[in-house]
Amino acid sequence: PILYSYFRSSCAWRVRIALALKGISYDLVPVNLLKDGGQQFSAEFKAVNPMQQVPALKIDGITLSQSLAIIHYLEDTRPNPRLLPQDPKKRAQVRMIADHVVSGIQPLQNLSILKQMGEKKMEWAQNCIASGFQALEQILQHTAGHYCVGDEVSMADLCLVPQVANAERFKVDMGPYPTITRINKTLLELEAFKVSHPSRQPDTPAELRA
Repeated sequence: PILYSYFRSSCAWRVRIALALKGISYDLVPVNLLKDGGQQFSAEFKAVNPMQQVPALKIDGITLSQSLAIIHYLEDTRPNPRLLPQDPKKRAQVRMIADHVVSGIQPLQNLSILKQMGEKKMEWAQNCIASGFQALEQILQHTAGHYCVGDEVSMADLCLVPQVANAERFKVDMGPYPTITRINKTLLELEAFKVSHPSRQPDTPAELRA
């Protein structure tokens, strides 16, 4: 497998965690979203992913983009360890939390939107994340065990950790979100979350390395 990734991309991080949890080795091709006006806009990368976004994964003779589509494929083809619970209610909760982050928070504060916000980008990102986290905190109070849904790591957790990192980068006050904070801290102690961390990628700048 070949993963097209950017060290700081929260979407690419989700996929890196899934690959690590499932023990899938891969070659990493860095796509720098800032350098050269954004390497994702090159003709070469557009041929890989017409949406000009990371991640993209070449695997089993196909090329997939969109982090959740990639994770679902990995789940379908390499089911161990499981990232979606067998219980239909818990499975629905996992998908709900993942969608909450992937559709309701992250796209509103990603690079392409922030570029358009100009000087207000920090305030905009903080507001988008805070309103999403208020809802997420409430949901997690009903679903969480050690992790987002019960005591098994799931696709929801793969979405939560990178989003908390975004929140910290945009200096969001995490005080009002004790459940999110607790789960994030627990997850960051797991090896798959450590090795996939933005501070430990081949394309991480020297000053940001762990």
